[in-house]
Amino acid sequence: MHEAACRIDRVEKAFGDNRVLKDITLDLPAGTVTVLMGANGAGKSTLVKILSGVHSKDSGTIRLSGSEFRPETPADAIRAGIVTVHQNINDGVIPDLDVASNLMIDRLAENSYGFLLKRSKLFKAAEDIARRMDLPVNVRRPVSDYSIADRQLIAIARALSHDPKLLILDEPTSSLSASEAERLFSYIERMRAEGVAVLYISHRMSDIRRIADRIVSMRDGEISGVFEGESLDYEGAVNAMLGHRMTDVGIVVPEQGKAVAELSDIRLIPTAKSFSLTLRENEIVVVTGLLGSGKTALAQALFGLHPVHAGSIRLDGRDYRPKSPGEAVARGVFMSPKDRANNAVIRDFDITRNMTVPFLRRYAGLSFVNRGAERAKAREMIDALSIVCQSERDDISTLSGGNQQKVMLARWLAQQCRLLVLDEPFQGVDIRARRDIGHKIRETAGNRATLVMVAELDEALEIADRIIVFSEHAVVAEFRNENVNPNDILTAVAGFAAANQTVQAA
Repeated sequence: MHEAACRIDRVEKAFGDNRVLKDITLDLPAGTVTVLMGANGAGKSTLVKILSGVHSKDSGTIRLSGSEFRPETPADAIRAGIVTVHQNINDGVIPDLDVASNLMIDRLAENSYGFLLKRSKLFKAAEDIARRMDLPVNVRRPVSDYSIADRQLIAIARALSHDPKLLILDEPTSSLSASEAERLFSYIERMRAEGVAVLYISHRMSDIRRIADRIVSMRDGEISGVFEGESLDYEGAVNAMLGHRMTDVGIVVPEQGKAVAELSDIRLIPTAKSFSLTLRENEIVVVTGLLGSGKTALAQALFGLHPVHAGSIRLDGRDYRPKSPGEAVARGVFMSPKDRANNAVIRDFDITRNMTVPFLRRYAGLSFVNRGAERAKAREMIDALSIVCQSERDDISTLSGGNQQKVMLARWLAQQCRLLVLDEPFQGVDIRARRDIGHKIRETAGNRATLVMVAELDEALEIADRIIVFSEHAVVAEFRNENVNPNDILTAVAGFAAANQTVQAA
């Protein structure tokens, strides 16, 4: 094991009476990728914020390259050599600025880089960073012109350009395709070879198996396990994180109900092949595929965000061509979008209003919203989904990312619908929260059709009755989730399945 780049010794942190970190002692060795796992509320985010200069610790010491480390601001942490890429991409980039300003913004804040205010020099320095990081962007264009995945790579390139001693990555592949993730892994391998300590927060098995040198588990504000060596014990790490053994979900595929949504000869974009798909009551259909495969385009078409290029959709036997989300909701089609921070969470509202906002008319009488009825429904959903909060009146921003995700799901599960579309409902949540969400989706599936988009195979296997593989905006394979061979699904996802092939696994 390499010498510790960062040494955390007996660090504690409390917010009021809530002890969030309890006697945290941990070495982060140079030239090593340490994966940090923990359920929502385990203390991961607080530890990262202390290392990043956002919060101060209450007690204990942190040493960076042998010297005591006491950052008062995030800028102090960056100057000392600790650079963080947060899970919320909006914390890493400023969409209204061009790529060059985003890549150089930390330096522009320092007096020593005043000469870079000349735009020509700013662009040249940014182009050097983009070239060194193999970032295929035009540094003169605004970040808002780029996709979420590109913005994630810009934030990562900005972090790596600082030559950090400790690089912290929080769920960095959540918005990346397989090829983009592989480029990130090559960055990480370069940093590791140069002696940088990497703290990588993730629950994705594919990420962990690809990049981890060691795994650290947290539970209830404490380190609950450290796993390292030639054969990493992923299941042991999950058990340490949860406090009990990791068990199979044990899907029992139910009888299919009547057809709810019938998609016939659909082409989502002009260049795609056509496909047909029937979604039935009492069935959960999971769509999986690589980033850019068309999963989100299908979800958006069903929710009235854009029309299909060709083909027809029938909902309960009637033509269905929604021109807006409002029309979709009126017909009983609900969707929880992928980008929770930008497209779902309303920061100015409390938990209750975040759950009820699309359905306020249902809580209104004589033009007044019945807040008591609203809060009663919110309390019901908080209990049903095990949302960790003080009360239904809490601001949504006080919740962890996983609990915010549960609130967004509760928004749509709280009301009856005919078709529920969930785009990446497990994005950024830990395994415990994933199980809570999956259990509630299956428990309530009886009177509707449910369509779920996921990127990870283990997520699909935990919730699906039927698994559809998407590639190039079309169905390329189909599996019934009974004794299915995961390698067959992975082969289809990787693009080796013949177009429109259907595989039924008995």
